[in-house]
Amino acid sequence: MKKSFFFALFISVGFQLVIGQNPINKTQHTQLRRLISKMTLKEKIGQMTQINIDVISKGEVFNLIEPHSLDSAKMHKILVEYGVGSILNAGGHAYSLEHWKEIVSTIQRFATTKTRMGIPVLYGIDAIHGANYLLNGTLFPHPLAQAATFNPGMVQLAARITAYETKACGITWNFSPVLDVGRQPLWSRMFETYGEDVLLARKMGSAVVRGYQSSDSANPGKMAACMKHFLGYSFPFTGKDRTSAYISDIQLREYFLPPFTDAIKNGAMSVMINSGDINGIPVHANKSILVDLLRKELKFDGVAVTDWEDIYKLVNVHHVAKDEREAVKMAINAGIDMSMVPNDLRFSDLLYELTLSGEVPQQRIDEAVYRILAMKLKLGMFENCMPFSKADFPEVASDSFISIAENIAEESITLLKNAKNILPLAKTKKLLITGPASNNNMYLNGAWSRTWQGTHPIWDKNSRKTIADVILQEFPESDWIQGCTIDSLTNNKDVFSEKLNHADMVLFCAGEWPSTEKPGDINELKLSTAQENLIKSIAAAGKPIVLLLFVNRPVIIREIEPLCDAIILAYHPSENGVRPIAKILSGQVNPSGKLPITYPKFANSLLTYDHRYADQLANDFSLNAFQPQWEFGAGLGYSKIKYSNLKISESKSGKKRVLSIAVDIENTGSMDAKESVLLFVSDITASIAPAVKRLRAFDKISVSAGAKKTVHFQLDLNELGFVNRNSKWIFEPGVFKVSISNLSSEININ
Repeated sequence: MKKSFFFALFISVGFQLVIGQNPINKTQHTQLRRLISKMTLKEKIGQMTQINIDVISKGEVFNLIEPHSLDSAKMHKILVEYGVGSILNAGGHAYSLEHWKEIVSTIQRFATTKTRMGIPVLYGIDAIHGANYLLNGTLFPHPLAQAATFNPGMVQLAARITAYETKACGITWNFSPVLDVGRQPLWSRMFETYGEDVLLARKMGSAVVRGYQSSDSANPGKMAACMKHFLGYSFPFTGKDRTSAYISDIQLREYFLPPFTDAIKNGAMSVMINSGDINGIPVHANKSILVDLLRKELKFDGVAVTDWEDIYKLVNVHHVAKDEREAVKMAINAGIDMSMVPNDLRFSDLLYELTLSGEVPQQRIDEAVYRILAMKLKLGMFENCMPFSKADFPEVASDSFISIAENIAEESITLLKNAKNILPLAKTKKLLITGPASNNNMYLNGAWSRTWQGTHPIWDKNSRKTIADVILQEFPESDWIQGCTIDSLTNNKDVFSEKLNHADMVLFCAGEWPSTEKPGDINELKLSTAQENLIKSIAAAGKPIVLLLFVNRPVIIREIEPLCDAIILAYHPSENGVRPIAKILSGQVNPSGKLPITYPKFANSLLTYDHRYADQLANDFSLNAFQPQWEFGAGLGYSKIKYSNLKISESKSGKKRVLSIAVDIENTGSMDAKESVLLFVSDITASIAPAVKRLRAFDKISVSAGAKKTVHFQLDLNELGFVNRNSKWIFEPGVFKVSISNLSSEININ
């Protein structure tokens, strides 16, 4: 196979891509101001309005005529009469590349030739784990799985490919990455995060921003990243989506703000605002967050867009506005630049009235429009807003892209238990493959895959091989039976028992039905009863069990964990994760994923790994209260990795004080391995109760069988700081414990 440009990037060491931020220069600034001065108020408000594609399509919203097509009369009203500047979404499901090109070309022709100003339309989409709204687009593991690689370089490459395939459709705005730190396991969007740790979310999120927005002469794909969801969205008190969060300023700044801060430093062009409220104040109506913090403190100059219908929800959900007119006034004056309306034109009409009456200042309108037009300019849309020819994007859905997706899945899949080294398996083993995820790739793809929830019986079905297909090829003496769905047993008990009797062991593919946002709300954090009962009956028959988990979040498996000989968390590895799973089971690949979250043992004990010392106090007054099923960073391989010779010293790097840390890593096994080296630091005493430990650095390395490597870290002392009582980041001298694997050493920093 000919090596592609992207494949060459993947195999190179430490590749760098040029960030395509294209800051506005003085000439461009003057041009934008001149353009805005020529626009009418209605045209300006049109730029601040984002409409769902259903509104300009044939049929009714959420009930479009198939096959999908655009409606010229509706387009004239939306794009010409109202001058709408942004369209989003796919009309219910993914489209072919040819249809996307037709859609975007038609929209852009309307906008550029039939309107007075000829301003192109900014098209937005949720391409969160690949070009998931492009039929046959390359799907990658979801973000939580990507975080388990602890490999930002791979994550950046996945984002780069996502931008390439999305840009091929003519789409230049991606509502990704999710920078919300996943510290509430109940939350339905946990799988969209980069885990519970701040540093991990910072590094992965920034890598994605660079991947989306970077460009070079060999790669025409570049699109605007959209940081989601500013701020505190991932920590709802109830665990239910879009509900209230109660977060102190210290917590907000130390745990939830840093991923956004880093992404802004890496040039992120836009931000989507939290749909919920923090301490009773809806964020999309909170000027102290949207202006004082986001604009003044963080110096963010990009576009701030709401989520779906959020301005209207100030009336009917949050009850802080008496009517929609007041809601529009509150949100725009608080700092919103664009409203994801998305299904009508009431926002535009109301904002027009409010501006004429002086209730929304003209300056606020001009400010928002400037940011929107500046993003279009940075994306090169004024030069060329049309989809490109196939010759410009020849690698869409290519074998090289699929190969990279498979490599990412290989590094993400996390082996959590391997009693008596039952894995890897000999190919002569007779496996009985069963469970709801065994023959249905919806469980592997998760939500945001061809459709919003990823569960459509037509659009989310695909012809790719399933777990059962590939395992039966890899282990030819094996057999398959469905066994159960999420809710109930599906086979005759005698038939199942007969197949079970002929098997050496069982590969149980457990899953959680794909879902996200409000449809993903749950009342109990556990694996379904039907699956638990079937696993218990298999164990009672005396058969060894290898459990594969395809879940949205870490479901409780406390009762069945002792019954399973091996447990693999596969997250949502996508349809391109099937072969990697087979390779790991057969020993062709040495697993290297590590948990980016704490996996809880009890539904009401959901502490993160970086809890306070007081959280360890048990009811017997010991310090053993923190007992998760598996800790953050857990993950086994088939090779024994030995850590030794931990060295720590303090030095200076320019004007900065740094800790220089070195540790030896030895692969004492017979297989080549990849190892995520995680460096934790514990602050022994501080003016605010410190966490028991915090991840402060990490690196993913390759170690050949029998080889030894020395891994070096340079840690800025400022990274050991925290947010104090005055909401300021400070470093306090004192005693710190540095830990890597089973090694630790203390250092007194004066």
